[in-house]
Amino acid sequence: MDFELRRAREKLDKEQKERKQRARQKLERERKAKEEAKKQREAIDAERSRRLFDAAQAQLKVDQQMQESLLVGRGIMFYRVLEAVRCQGSGDKIKLPASCFSELQDQNAFDQGPLYFKLSTVYQEGSSEMIDADKGKGRSTHSGVLEFTADEGFVGLPPHVWQNLFPVDTPNIPLIEVRYVWLPKGTYAKLQPLRVGFSDLPNHKAILETSLRQHATLSEDDIFTVNYGELVYKLQVLELKPSSSVSVLETDIEVDIVGADTDSEKTHENVLKPLTFGTSESGTVDEGHYSYYKFSIDNDTWEKIASGDAKIEVKIEAEPNSGDTDIYISKHPLIFPTRHQHEWSSHDIGSKVLILSSKDKSLEAGTYSVGVYGFKGTTKYQVSVNVQGDSNRTVGQQAASSSSPMDMDTVECKNCKRYIPSRTIGLHEAYCSRHNVVCQHAGCGVVLRVEEAKNHVHCPKCEQAFHHGEMEKHMKVFHEPLHCPCGIVLEKEEMVQHQASVCPLRLIACRFCGDMVQAGSSAIDVRDRMRGLSEHESACGSRTAPCDSCGRSVMLKEMDIHRVAVHQKN
Repeated sequence: MDFELRRAREKLDKEQKERKQRARQKLERERKAKEEAKKQREAIDAERSRRLFDAAQAQLKVDQQMQESLLVGRGIMFYRVLEAVRCQGSGDKIKLPASCFSELQDQNAFDQGPLYFKLSTVYQEGSSEMIDADKGKGRSTHSGVLEFTADEGFVGLPPHVWQNLFPVDTPNIPLIEVRYVWLPKGTYAKLQPLRVGFSDLPNHKAILETSLRQHATLSEDDIFTVNYGELVYKLQVLELKPSSSVSVLETDIEVDIVGADTDSEKTHENVLKPLTFGTSESGTVDEGHYSYYKFSIDNDTWEKIASGDAKIEVKIEAEPNSGDTDIYISKHPLIFPTRHQHEWSSHDIGSKVLILSSKDKSLEAGTYSVGVYGFKGTTKYQVSVNVQGDSNRTVGQQAASSSSPMDMDTVECKNCKRYIPSRTIGLHEAYCSRHNVVCQHAGCGVVLRVEEAKNHVHCPKCEQAFHHGEMEKHMKVFHEPLHCPCGIVLEKEEMVQHQASVCPLRLIACRFCGDMVQAGSSAIDVRDRMRGLSEHESACGSRTAPCDSCGRSVMLKEMDIHRVAVHQKN
């Protein structure tokens, strides 16, 4: 009986404990549910507050952007995101859709002067153009506008703008943010060439000015290209004043050009290495390539040369068994002489010497370039330029004062045609007929040793005499047909004359802008043709500039006539 009561009590106690446990668990669940509901309400309220705050921030940012757009645009607000496409052009002027014209016209933007735009890349997921953690930032530059003929949704970028926005690679869909801005006129620019040699260009600041005429804006860190004939130079904008982006239209800018960044480009480019009179420079040139040097003739040296007391000796000494070279010399503005464009040349095998004297009509004070061309193999050489006294002049004077061989008791040798004293003529003729041979080629008559006669040959085309080993090079250099880019085919000497004075594709220095341009055809205007102006010079000279004396705007090609006719100045 007691056992059953004890079991019943234990069962009752157990049931009571379970009921209490379930009650506590229920209370705990209810408490947790209330807490979870409270947290959810708080999260919903926080999310609602955050969204309201973000919306307010976004609206504030939009308002700020509108204010900034109005500020930088001087009351004109224009903003588009367009897909970039490449287009032809040599400056920084872009092509926009026709709808942009209407939007800008509605805001009277064209009454404010030239249009300028800030162009910025738009970040895209997976693009390598990501700059930093701030996804809103990318590369940017500025530009003018060329025309409103692009397709809707697209913007045409010339190579200069494209290279500055996408210097490495292009995303799948290159999106550009185009924003209208107002830019101040530039007053100062510091530029740095990315390769050496730009300062060697004659009147390089005038060439730079010509290139800047194709631009409407400049921005710091931009890289723009200057073309000089077939040569291409890239310059980086380091500093601008009065702001980091300026207008270059109708303004005078002070330009500083700092030393080239030699680490920016590691490619082998044409560079003029300076030569000093009396010293030599060593070098190596591969077959088909050039090495270039320069030297200058000052006024004092030129006076000595012009009087016949001195001459210029350009000498190349090649190391034995190291190949063969040719040497070409030109006077600036032709700064890189080639096989087809030069004024002096030497094609001797091995070491060679070029003498420049007062007899050369094109020689004068100035800067000259020396081109060492690798004709065959890799050649190691020493090149030097020296001022030599003209010893031939003294010898000639002495010879003129001495007696003529005809005045002495001499007899002409029947074999070598030299005048020999009559008392030894018999012995001389016996020896001469056995050991010497006279070349029978028409107009030659040179006397050769018997063992040398077999190597004495004449060119079948020009009839010049050469050593047999030099004939192959002579035929290749002087008589191999050469094709001019204008379509004509000539031999070497005729090609040099053709490209120097006749070829319409030859480069000339424009007398008005200083740039190297193609000569082209003759000017259309008869008066310009009578002045000897090329097609480019006729158009370039039509630009106006104020007269220094009266301030009147006069065309550049008429300025000389204006000064003589109006101001009696020569």
